[in-house]
Amino acid sequence: MTRKKDTLTEWMEESAAVRVKLLAGGGKPGLALPECIAGKSGMEIMQAMLAGELPYSHIAETLDFALIAVEPGKATFQGTPQLKHYNPLGTVHGGWFATLLDSAVGCAVHTLMPAGRGYTTAELGINIVRAASHDTGPLRAIGTVIHCGKQLATAEGRIVGPDGKLYAHATTTCLVFDLPAR
Repeated sequence: MTRKKDTLTEWMEESAAVRVKLLAGGGKPGLALPECIAGKSGMEIMQAMLAGELPYSHIAETLDFALIAVEPGKATFQGTPQLKHYNPLGTVHGGWFATLLDSAVGCAVHTLMPAGRGYTTAELGINIVRAASHDTGPLRAIGTVIHCGKQLATAEGRIVGPDGKLYAHATTTCLVFDLPAR
């Protein structure tokens, strides 16, 4: 129990610190202007989002999750399921898990994109192995790149609780391409 409490405290503090930094930088949901991302690598774009210098995705606000950390080939998001994320049967909708995982694995791939290159999800496979609820508290989706080539990238992701329990896992294949010149 102590490990879960320590990890939960750490997660909540880290999330609060990210939110303070984001708001101090003027961060809000929206779409990045092409001129604001031109010449930036995927890692630079992700770091600018964390600093509030570039907007973050509207879906993150809708589904109550946020980017917490990035490093080359890795992205971590934290989200807390809410009653508004339930399906009519009274459980967290699979789309909440899928969106959180797609964000983590996609952004992990994004961290490895050089300037002028982009990606899009071509395939996403998920397995939900444990139910989550509004009582679960925060969960983390951690995406890690397996392979990043000139045309394809693959990554895997896991949603875990502060106690280390696995809630869902996923794999993705992303198409990698040159971005159009602006």
